[in-house]
Amino acid sequence: MRLASFRSAEAEGYGAIVDDGVIDLGRRLPALPTLRHAIAAGTLQTLRDAAKGQSADHALADVELLIPIPAPEKIWCVGVNYADRNAEYKDGSDLPRYPSLFCRSASSFVGHGVPLERPKVSEQLDYEGEIALVIGRGGRHIPRESALDHVFGLTLCNEGTVRDWLRHGKFNVTQGKNFDRSGSIGPWIVTSDDIDLSRPLELTTRVNGEERQNDTTERLMFPFDRLLAYLSTFATLKPGDIIVTGTPTGAGVRFDPPRWLKPGDLVEVEVPGIGLLSNRVVDEA
Repeated sequence: MRLASFRSAEAEGYGAIVDDGVIDLGRRLPALPTLRHAIAAGTLQTLRDAAKGQSADHALADVELLIPIPAPEKIWCVGVNYADRNAEYKDGSDLPRYPSLFCRSASSFVGHGVPLERPKVSEQLDYEGEIALVIGRGGRHIPRESALDHVFGLTLCNEGTVRDWLRHGKFNVTQGKNFDRSGSIGPWIVTSDDIDLSRPLELTTRVNGEERQNDTTERLMFPFDRLLAYLSTFATLKPGDIIVTGTPTGAGVRFDPPRWLKPGDLVEVEVPGIGLLSNRVVDEA
């Protein structure tokens, strides 16, 4: 099942994606006003039943897709997670023993089809195509062997980064990772019962049709189940939390000279079985 949050001419809502339209489930299920509420209630079958046999209420072309969970409690992001990524830093360091982590705010992301903003203070906006997990059943100290049971579904992320702001602080990358509307998540969530999490997923990022990144989750240094087990040792995972699982080699900063995003560029992140996340780049107004 594909589930999305959206804004129509009347209101914000959420629904099931069918063909080129969306069935408004929030209107049909008033006790579950947002997708986050629906996930927390553990009502996937209720969502399926509400969508069964229904026609789309809106054409996709007539709504704005929001990030699938517009107000998650937490967005965790994982750095340096694909094989060969550590070597890109050319610092001679050993492979990491633990994941590198940072947090992003929901306001730093837009949905599918909404422009990414290159900020006024920098020309170094970069792309990072990634797969994101959406937590269904929360928990703390989750065993690795049952960790995937806590995944509600998968979505895509362009974890847009403003490179020259990454090192403003001595010990963090927070500034460069949290510019408003610098990244995107979407277009929707594919529920975990419709995708085999045990099989490798192929991730591709393109800029203006040119392939820049391509890799599979078979090469993750910290696979999905290990990430969930690790994160939950210190933080309680909540329904609707988003975990962005890392980007392959090939970001713009790694070219010589670097290839920064500029207004008019089209960035596409694609994974078969999940979908295509697409955003144009504009300058901050």
